Amino acid sequence: MSDVSTLLVPAFPAKHTKAALTHFTNAVNDFGQGDWEDSIAKTGKFVEAILKAVATHCGVPFESVRKFKADAVINALGQLAHGSYDDSLRLLIPRACRVIYDIASNRGARHDPDEIDPNSMDANVVMPVSAWILAEAIRYAQKGVVDPSQARDLVESLVEKKYPVVEEVEGRIYLHAKKKSAVDVGLVILARRYPRRVSRDDLTEAIKRNGFTLANAKVATGRVAKFVDDDGTGQLRLLAPGLKNAEEIIVNALKAGK
Repeated sequence: MSDVSTLLVPAFPAKHTKAALTHFTNAVNDFGQGDWEDSIAKTGKFVEAILKAVATHCGVPFESVRKFKADAVINALGQLAHGSYDDSLRLLIPRACRVIYDIASNRGARHDPDEIDPNSMDANVVMPVSAWILAEAIRYAQKGVVDPSQARDLVESLVEKKYPVVEEVEGRIYLHAKKKSAVDVGLVILARRYPRRVSRDDLTEAIKRNGFTLANAKVATGRVAKFVDDDGTGQLRLLAPGLKNAEEIIVNALKAGK
């Protein structure tokens, strides 16, 4: 994280960037262990720190500690005159922060126990948005120095390091686990591609690539049928129960230490 901090400090105060990076790292760690609720809570703290950093840079005053109001800062940034600061600071980052903050503040323990637990779905929204915010902050701080794709790749590398059991190489997905079935692999692949659809043939080939015979891969593709929606042309999209199973497979693999 020291490299990221160095890239941010030229534009933003070290105090707030250090806090933001700490919360981001902790959120990624919790997410990687399947601790959805804690990861969401930490992205809320990440947002507060990022907003303080941006507000300080833009000269927008804010209350400190317990009196801090994220919504007030977001609104104040949005009211800055057009052209006074980069639109990313006035509009894009604050609006992305609002999405995360609303989820972190209004969901979690408040869900109905008879419904699908929203925490895993929420975590899968706030984590990539947090990564985007961090990459955008780096892009702004290093404008003209670091290529935007470099900022993106740096942040993605920080996130990817925390998902050792699932690896994607040029679109090819691998599940690294001590114990895994062909069905496990199929569910994880479909979850990784969600909400995009995957053809039956492509899914079979992807399972086979994970070390299974073609025959076993075909059987597994058939067995995931109860977890997917088929659009009638053999294009598959994972349903909620399948997503839940895929998350459990990843969490169990993480706990087993691969």
